[in-house]
This record gives sequence, C-alpha cells and structure tokens, in this order.
Amino acid sequence: MNSLQPTTYFARRLRQTAGRLLGTALSLLALPAALRAEDNVITAVAAHASDDYVRPRQADGKFEPESYTFGEGGIWSGAQTDASIDKLKFIDIARTIALPLADQNYLPGRDPNQIKFLIMVYWGTTIGAGSASSSVAYQNFQATQHAVPPPPPPPTGKPGTAIAPGVGDSPPDTGETDAMLTMVSMENRNRDQNDAKNAALLGYDSEGVIGTDYGRNIARTGLARRAQDLVEEVEENRYFVVLMAYDFQLLRKEKKHKLVWETRFSIRQRGNDFDKQLAAMAQYASRYFGRDSHGLVRKPLPETSINLGELKIIGVEPDKK
Repeated sequence: MNSLQPTTYFARRLRQTAGRLLGTALSLLALPAALRAEDNVITAVAAHASDDYVRPRQADGKFEPESYTFGEGGIWSGAQTDASIDKLKFIDIARTIALPLADQNYLPGRDPNQIKFLIMVYWGTTIGAGSASSSVAYQNFQATQHAVPPPPPPPTGKPGTAIAPGVGDSPPDTGETDAMLTMVSMENRNRDQNDAKNAALLGYDSEGVIGTDYGRNIARTGLARRAQDLVEEVEENRYFVVLMAYDFQLLRKEKKHKLVWETRFSIRQRGNDFDKQLAAMAQYASRYFGRDSHGLVRKPLPETSINLGELKIIGVEPDKK
C-alpha cells in the first residue's frame, strides 16, 4: 500500500488530540486478564502498513522495541444503551490494548523526544442496516402484492390463433404499487450507503463487494457466498476498535499527519459483551499490529481463560442460625 489516509472523523479527532498530548504517557500497570471467549465468535481484522515502514528484528528474532503514546480518538455510540461498552472509559480501553501491544514490542514511552508513535484509539458499536425483508417499505410492498390478483397463464394457442379477449392481459398497474416500489428502492439505496460506511469503518471494504455495483452483481460469480457473509456481518451491529499509529515526531515538530499503520478489529454485538471480549479481541488482532493483513481476516475468537491457581480454604463462615 502506497499511502494511508485517515477518515474525516478520525482526522478531526486526531487534530483535537495532537495539540494537547505531546509527551503524555499513560500508566498501564493494572492490566485486566483476558476472559473466556464465546465459542464460534468470528473476529474480523483488517490491517494496513505504509510501504516504507519496516521493523528491524533483534538477535532473538523479536522486533526491536518501539515507543508510543496513546491518543483518545473517542467512542462511536450504538443504537441503544449497552452497559458493557458505555461504562468503559478511555483508560480502560488503553490498559487492555497495552498488553497485546507489548507482546509485539510496542512499549509506552515517556520522553517526548523519543516517542515514535501516537496511537489514536477509537472504539464503539456500529448500527447495522438489517435485512431488506424486515423493512417497513418492503413489508408494505408485499402487502400490496397480495391484494393484486395473479396474472392469467400465457396463451397456449399456435401462432396466428385468435385469443379470447382478456386472456393474457396483465393486471393494471396501480399508483400504490409504484409508490411502494419507489420506497423499497430508496431503502435499498440507503441500506447500501450504510453498509458501505460501516464496511469502511470495520475494514470490510477491502474486497470491494459491499455497497458497490461489483458487489451487487457478484451473485453471478463463485464469490457469492463469501460476499453474502460479509454483507450479513456488516448489517449486524458490531463492536469495533480502530488503532491508527501516526509518526509522533513528524506530528510534533512539523504538524504533519503521517499514518504509518492501522488495525481495525470487530465482533458482532449480539450475544457478546464488549468488556468481556475486548482483551481476547485485541490479543488476536495483535499479530497484525504494524503489519499488513492483505485483506479482511475472519477467524473464530480464540478461547482464553483466567488461571486461578490452586484453591485454598481460608476460613469457615459460622452458621448464623
């Protein structure tokens, strides 16, 4: 990839943060343990890195340490109240993500002259478009179709045979049906636009199948099943995190925004709690921090657990009776 460009919303949040963040480092000691992940939860990851970004390795094969400071990008609110994400503060998100960053040798820095990256953190819940069959316009259109009598069968006579009057005539079109079709078409366009917006936010746009003519015509190709899977996932509400790593020194000294790498990861909201899944999501996505995933990667969320160690009885509560 030749270049990385932040979206308008992300760029605005970056400008707001950059002016007050120079040299700031977070205390990242009390890191939460990863909780057990739900079976069969698909984690989607899309990552990109600038072509000129190369990480040198140490003698033991690990990457050379690179320092960073966090920037608060902000939360993208969902359609309804959700305590599992609404109650979390930026410091909660940062502390959770700091551990998988450290696994990739990205370490929090304190000296503003040495910090390499400003990592902007965005998180939230997308608002999916839902299926067309569930829309009010589609249901209204279906209702009008039930009210129209079915057309008669086509004539069976040989060419040149006279046809009885009325046979083969189509039922008259109505203004109501035309209005319903227009509403369905408008809702479909709005749904495509919403799908495209969410796809760009989540990294689902890498294959170009969502919200495009190519995507709408892909049913004729062998990629139809995968394309349908992507659309269905985007049209669900999804928890997401976006990390965007900027050249901190260039931003600090020259006020220029150079996006070096970005990683976007998400899971569906339904059946999950953001606060319980965030650690496992970030740990899985960390293999792509600072790297290119070469498209969207969708894998089941790995199972993780807390090791409680040996359990010991430290006392007996007396019977209150």
